Amino acid sequence: MTTFRAFVTEKVGEKEYSSSIQNKNITDLPEGDVLVKVAYSSLNYKDALSALGKPGVTKNYPHTPGIDAAGVVVSSNTSDFKEGDEVIVTSYDLGMNTWGGFSEYIQVPSGWVIPKPAGISLKESMKMGTAGLTAAMSVYKLVDKVAPADGNILVTGATGGVGSIAIAILNKLGYSVITVTGKADKVAYLKSIGAVEVLSREEFLEGNQRPLLKPKFAGVIDTVGGEFLATAIKSTNPLGVVTCCGNASSFDLPINVFPFILRGVSLIGIDSQNFPRAERIVVWENIAKDWLPNTLDEITEEVDLDGLKAKIDTIIKGQLSGRILVKL
Repeated sequence: MTTFRAFVTEKVGEKEYSSSIQNKNITDLPEGDVLVKVAYSSLNYKDALSALGKPGVTKNYPHTPGIDAAGVVVSSNTSDFKEGDEVIVTSYDLGMNTWGGFSEYIQVPSGWVIPKPAGISLKESMKMGTAGLTAAMSVYKLVDKVAPADGNILVTGATGGVGSIAIAILNKLGYSVITVTGKADKVAYLKSIGAVEVLSREEFLEGNQRPLLKPKFAGVIDTVGGEFLATAIKSTNPLGVVTCCGNASSFDLPINVFPFILRGVSLIGIDSQNFPRAERIVVWENIAKDWLPNTLDEITEEVDLDGLKAKIDTIIKGQLSGRILVKL
């Protein structure tokens, strides 16, 4: 019987959780159409919440987090995949209430599995992961409506995984990117991955109580929500496009209708968890063909399962920049 290692979080008290690396058997895995030997995963904020037992992500413990996985098919009950296929599995319920990617094997429904496109390695796909896919989804919704010649693109939450990769993709596609960050010590990092200007939070939010602000941005990729998203919308050019994919600042949106009815600004939500599979395949193909950032190595740090705990603490404290690749 095949045994393997997995990162397991257990409930040990009323509000107390503990994580450890445990040996598991294939028979421990949930039912699924496709068995995958995982080569790489990545660490996302949702994974950290799940590993710490925070409410709203995972309901039942013991649990193996990890909303990302890339690896090789071991067996499949469907004709869509065969042994030896290299595949990517991200989001849906992976690592939330279903056994996740912080494990040397996963077993999942075939509808969650994406064939890895040529032009990208398994390792590169997980350097991107859900954060990179979310960034690419945001770019995908932006590029058809906003061209590089139309003006600057704003990226908020710039030092996070989604923000960092969005900057890098936009830069590669020829866009001029302005960012917002509360971390003064990360200005050099943001410019190294493609930002032409870095605004402080105070500078960006100045005067944001007004119903409209001076138009500055042809498009926006917002990752934090709240007053940052509202300010970005008020500062968007006529017929500009704003994408929204996060709520780290707040899930409330203190906005009025003027940017929409006086400037024709479009607000597009990005749901990376349930993004349609057909479009998901297109976005991965775009990443593999033209969108893979040149600065991906600068954005990414690699750890193994044993190094996860320390990085989980770092991401919860808001001290993480870029991406964490998990090598299985």
